[in-house]
Amino acid sequence: MMNARVTGPVLLSMLLIAAVGSGSYAAGGNVAKGKVLYTNLCIRCHGVDGKGDAYMKFNPPVADLSSPAVQSKLDESLMKAIHDGRKDTAMGAWKFVLSEEEISDVTAYVRVLGSHANRTLP
Repeated sequence: MMNARVTGPVLLSMLLIAAVGSGSYAAGGNVAKGKVLYTNLCIRCHGVDGKGDAYMKFNPPVADLSSPAVQSKLDESLMKAIHDGRKDTAMGAWKFVLSEEEISDVTAYVRVLGSHANRTLP
């Protein structure tokens, strides 16, 4: 039988690895709330699937949120881009509109957009 001092940290490590590996609930955000916010605020530019193919076009083009380049970024980096905007792009700062919790929720939903892009059809 394993010692309790060893078992606890091992189980905690396994849970942490599973949570990080799943890519769900970015920064503790709520995916369902994030989807509502995305639908109301982000979809006009980023499109339904987050690919940046909405009816509004910009130069430089809008980020493809489902792309590996975006999905490989840390949650904190994505939240900062939402909070502060992106210099020399159409991405404005949402810190005046969204709370920190709402930014976290949108980030959680952006992670879902990435998981949809990586699905293969049977």
